[in-house]
Amino acid sequence: QLQFVESGGGLVQPGGSLRLSCAASGSTFDTYDIGWWRQAPGKERETVSCITSSGLIHHYVDSVKGRFTISRVNAWNTVYLQMNNLKPEDTAVYYCLPTDHCSGPFFRRYSLYYWGRGTQVNVSS
Repeated sequence: QLQFVESGGGLVQPGGSLRLSCAASGSTFDTYDIGWWRQAPGKERETVSCITSSGLIHHYVDSVKGRFTISRVNAWNTVYLQMNNLKPEDTAVYYCLPTDHCSGPFFRRYSLYYWGRGTQVNVSS
């Protein structure tokens, strides 16, 4: 089973940018669709973006469309989330995991995998 570690979070001013990384260990990374989720304080975890195993298809929730870009490098077992024009409402802990199917902006965690620590993103002036 793959292990996933998120990184790249931090404190940024509104309008700034961050690039999150999701690094996986294991040899089957390129067979999985991967998703990013986030959870803001006092709110439920929500989907953000997902990418198919090939990297050819992406989906985004409306709130980040045009600002966030998901990508992957299968040779490096890594998925990225480039976040531009960040807003205070993007403040959350961001998580990545395989999704059972990246077919739209709302997707489910693949049941065999469980949430890690995530990476904290704070957008504040």
